Amino acid sequence: MLEALDLAAKLSKARYTAQKSRLQRRLHRLQRACWEGKLATVVLFEGWDAAGKGTAIAKLTQRLEPRGYSLHATRRPRTSESHMPWLWRFWCKLPNWGEIGIFDRSWYGRVLVERVEGLADKRRLEQDYDDIVCFERTLADDRYLIVKFFLHISKDEQEQRFRKLEEDQSSSWRVEPEDWERHAKYDEYHAAIEQMLAQTEGEWAPWTLVEATDRRWARIKIFETMIRAMEEGLVRFGCEVPAEEPETETDDADATGAGPGSTTTRAD
Repeated sequence: MLEALDLAAKLSKARYTAQKSRLQRRLHRLQRACWEGKLATVVLFEGWDAAGKGTAIAKLTQRLEPRGYSLHATRRPRTSESHMPWLWRFWCKLPNWGEIGIFDRSWYGRVLVERVEGLADKRRLEQDYDDIVCFERTLADDRYLIVKFFLHISKDEQEQRFRKLEEDQSSSWRVEPEDWERHAKYDEYHAAIEQMLAQTEGEWAPWTLVEATDRRWARIKIFETMIRAMEEGLVRFGCEVPAEEPETETDDADATGAGPGSTTTRAD
């Protein structure tokens, strides 16, 4: 699945700037519509280290109503959490109806990092997949929209980004020895990711694979996917979809040329 992505995809700065403002306004209107329709949205960001998850989330939330969304950065389970069913700590962080919950890494760590690093019982792998699918299906049946992103970069691109971060004193702290250890296991992670995508793809919780070499391309694709998912969710649950804003002359002039457009690569 990952091999099918065009990691050379790019978007010009001018086109990105014009599209971003329009998409941010649209997303804000849809946030309000979901609030009024009492639809919750769960957004998962998975991807390689240094793929740009944090900056993509920052752009996505820049114009959202801050009282209407929550952001959770997932780390290893605390001691108290390890004594509970493993999905319990995620249940506790789910957004209320009408709100958006964004997860910077999520329950998929169970079948990725924990699996590859030997932190989870590999004999339970199939059960873990079943737990995830049932969890997401339960949410989808209860007025939750589930949007899942995986940001993909090549091994060489990841190495270049690590070295660039290390060269700058203000950002060198972001690269830890564990990051290089995971980088050395890129192929192992790649195999685990492919299996994860294959076993957890569902019509109620589809994956969107994002070509993340060019950050502008990745961000626009994320915006467009979020907007489409929220529009479709409002329709599915019989809620009113806000009208599109009329395009300005700038938007019209900028709508030509190559770019993500309305295309979304999913794990089909």
